[in-house]
Amino acid sequence: MLIGKSGCGKTSLCQRIFYNELTYKKTQSIEVVGGSAIDTPGEYLEHRQFYKALVVTAVETDAVLLLHSADDTQFIFSPRMSGMFNRPVIGVITKIDICSDDERLQQVEYALLYAGATKVFAVSNTTGEGVTELIEYIENLSS
Repeated sequence: MLIGKSGCGKTSLCQRIFYNELTYKKTQSIEVVGGSAIDTPGEYLEHRQFYKALVVTAVETDAVLLLHSADDTQFIFSPRMSGMFNRPVIGVITKIDICSDDERLQQVEYALLYAGATKVFAVSNTTGEGVTELIEYIENLSS
């Protein structure tokens, strides 16, 4: 299950993982993609009244991915947010192709770890950098 702010790259990551053409599509509701990924609307994270929907949906997943865009300076995940989920939580820094600031990437990584991610991956949905490693890690969790 992918969780993150609107525009952080959740849908694009799903498209990249399942070899679909990268096209912008605003996710309006919780969607199952490729039979195994759950894409959530950014509003579900941005408005606390939707947290219950995230918790209930996470029960059906192997892992929860917290996504944060490398170019976004506003961090929205709560400290130890992972405690809401009874699943492994993985941090994903997206859009690394448009942010070359190593200090910024380290700040985002630290914030994702503080939110409870056990491991953090840096990916580019555009170039595919880091996506294979993320997929392999998730596949090893479920085996």
